[in-house]
Amino acid sequence: MIFSAHDLKEFSGFAARLADAARAETLPRFRKGTTIFNKAGPWFDPVTDADREAERALRRMIEKIYPRHGVLGEEFGETKGEEAWRWVLDPVDGTRAFMCGTASWATLIALEYDAAPVLGLIDQPFTDERWIGAGGETLYTRCGETVAAKTSGLKDIAKARLSTTDPLASGYFSDAEAAAFARVAKASRVARFSLDAYAYGLLAIGELDIVIESSLQRHDYAALIPVVEGAGGIVTNWQGEAPGTDEKGELIAAATPELHAAALELLKG
Repeated sequence: MIFSAHDLKEFSGFAARLADAARAETLPRFRKGTTIFNKAGPWFDPVTDADREAERALRRMIEKIYPRHGVLGEEFGETKGEEAWRWVLDPVDGTRAFMCGTASWATLIALEYDAAPVLGLIDQPFTDERWIGAGGETLYTRCGETVAAKTSGLKDIAKARLSTTDPLASGYFSDAEAAAFARVAKASRVARFSLDAYAYGLLAIGELDIVIESSLQRHDYAALIPVVEGAGGIVTNWQGEAPGTDEKGELIAAATPELHAAALELLKG
């Protein structure tokens, strides 16, 4: 990768401006009866005008400032770039949470170089929390105060706080995946659900220890990787490989390599 610390600082600043622009579209619509659409025909896959208008705003900004960069967004697909840089956008990760008025949805913004995430941002506008991971570190900002994010450092799975968005096979897991997750949950101290991408932010500040998911797409996880890794955590698929290596969208994030290894063994059964 040919880029400097100065480049990352510039891109981090721009990512923060993108997140501010997304807030301007999402916050006024949150808990205000935003319009909900179903984009999956017979299945319910919701999208709101907050998702769409925020992504439009971010795309306009990227096209103006970095016209040679590519863009991949959940709502409007991919625009190929002329350089190795690509922005990956999910303006409202957790649309179901958004439509239910729960503050676990988040705006996800990633910057990739040659398809590898080098910058990730998680933003929760309603609670005024933001995580930016880049250059091997993650900064956490809440209500204007910024600190270095650090995972819990936990190594004992019996003390772990575990999360997934939906633990049931009727959600994002297959029957086999749901059974595998249940093994990890049984070995852990506590499990909490329905946190979407917000769970990865909590892991990065030591409030959760493991997050396990499946059926994720690139826009769901690209931003999470630099945030978790910059805080000292580890992120792979369920085989211990780089996320996206398989087509199942499986992901496991853990506070330490030891905890990650223990969870992987349980997932394998």
